[in-house]
Amino acid sequence: MATITHSQVRRYTQTLVGIFLGLWLNGCTQINSRSTTPQGDEKPKVVATSTIIANLAEEVGGGEIQLTGILKPGTDPHVYEPVPSDTRVLEEAKLILYNGFNLEPGIIKLMKSTGTKARQVAVGEVVKPLQLRKEQQVVPDPHVWGDVKNAIAMTNTIRDELIQLSPTDKQKFTQNAEKLTQELTQLDSWITQQVKTIPPAKRQLVTTHDAFQYYGRAYNIPVAGTLIGISTEEQPSAQTVQKLVESIKKIGVPAIFAETTINPALIQTVAQEAGIKLAPRQLYSDSIGAKNTEGDTYIKMMAGNTRTIVEALGGSYQEFQYQKK
Repeated sequence: MATITHSQVRRYTQTLVGIFLGLWLNGCTQINSRSTTPQGDEKPKVVATSTIIANLAEEVGGGEIQLTGILKPGTDPHVYEPVPSDTRVLEEAKLILYNGFNLEPGIIKLMKSTGTKARQVAVGEVVKPLQLRKEQQVVPDPHVWGDVKNAIAMTNTIRDELIQLSPTDKQKFTQNAEKLTQELTQLDSWITQQVKTIPPAKRQLVTTHDAFQYYGRAYNIPVAGTLIGISTEEQPSAQTVQKLVESIKKIGVPAIFAETTINPALIQTVAQEAGIKLAPRQLYSDSIGAKNTEGDTYIKMMAGNTRTIVEALGGSYQEFQYQKK
């Protein structure tokens, strides 16, 4: 039998100690890496369809949720065709917030056909809709956010759904919703005052598509005519264009309006044939504006639209400024 020397024992012991020390350090590293995993990975995943709902959800949810908006600023929800990445986003979500009333038909169809287990909430459908005629039937008008009071109701729904999703963040969601509601309440009153400055005879709207009925009824500025109905999928006939031209000549409004999500070519033609001015600024209808533009939030979008309308129709505009209480 070979004799084991003291030096061999010492080297063997050192090797074992090195192995155990390495395993121990590796274990500590793994534990430490788990403990420092970014908190964002643990936040509930929320998906919003329209840019308007995404903005309201962002304001209420703050940093407590992982929010993904499917539609990008300037995208028309009526005609949006989902892409493969939308399926993955919907399947991974814990909560899906969509407008409803068939505003975003492509996304709604995809949402209903995916295997998502997320709670699906039609935020816009908490509002009693206006009923408008589309071809041979009456359908609910999906553009509910045109009345800021409806946006307040939508904000409260988003708050309640987020609380149900993450009860430990109830206080934060409640505080955020209260702050947003205060600002929306002031915005609502401000719009009323701005529209009142328009001379009554000129206080009428003519727009590209029928997206401003809620705004018109809430702030006493009737929609006198539109080129197409509530969905931008519609294509106006030459007869429709001519009827709108004749109507504009009769009512005598000083300007008509294009919209940011719709090609302005046809409404420009209407303005030219009617011999009337096309407002120099376009209205935000179905989407907020791109980041760092005048309308990149719901509140700024509504304030921007009001400025556009008031200035083009001969009113006196004063900038909206939120007064903290």
